[in-house]
Amino acid sequence: MAESFGTDAERYDRARPRYPDALVERIAAEADSVLDAGCGTGIAARQFRAAGCRVLGVEPDPRMAAQARQLGVDVDVSAFEAWDPAGRAFDAVVAAQAWHWIDPVAGAAKAAQALRNGGRLAAFWNVPRLPPEVTEAFVAAYRRVAPDAPPGFPTTTEQALDAYRRLDAKAADGIRESGGFGEPEHWNFDWEWTYTRDAWLDQMPTHGALTRLPPGKVAEVLECVGAAVDAMGGSFAVRYATVAVTAVRRIP
Repeated sequence: MAESFGTDAERYDRARPRYPDALVERIAAEADSVLDAGCGTGIAARQFRAAGCRVLGVEPDPRMAAQARQLGVDVDVSAFEAWDPAGRAFDAVVAAQAWHWIDPVAGAAKAAQALRNGGRLAAFWNVPRLPPEVTEAFVAAYRRVAPDAPPGFPTTTEQALDAYRRLDAKAADGIRESGGFGEPEHWNFDWEWTYTRDAWLDQMPTHGALTRLPPGKVAEVLECVGAAVDAMGGSFAVRYATVAVTAVRRIP
């Protein structure tokens, strides 16, 4: 699934949600230089750059990296665990919607290697809370067109929150096991975004459950969800919770 996102990197960059300003500003307030692990197309990297930080991305998929570079982000193409800091040190290492693709212990150890003493590691995820009409339409359509495929998505808001809490806890355990960091903290930021029908349907094919389906079956799912959004008046609000696990580099 991780390798599927680069199949349409331009759509991914255009359609995926950004991250709350409060999170970016909290990290940027103590960081002049930021390393973005698993930067994808550079969505978060550009937000940190806009906040005044110097940013370098590390991205294993050359297609995603090429899109990030086209949009002005400096990127090293590498798996984060194998990336060589080459003596470079950063004030912050961030991972936006990416840390679950990185080994939590090896990734934290690499982050520690790249951070100055007192620098911050922050891994964070956007957790969408969709209206039930949208979720139900998606679930029904997906199960119809791909009955033998694993779900690949939570079917309720509570399932989504539980899934990301597990990612958060796994990341915190990896940070502790790696050594070199203070005790992990957990941050939460609530925000809301309104999607039109077209904007939501543009985003849906960038999610893992659909990236592995044939185009015809994706179109069937989008048609069903589009009808549900039409019945809601053509747009809807998504309440996001952006959850983060973060720790400060401590050199004994």
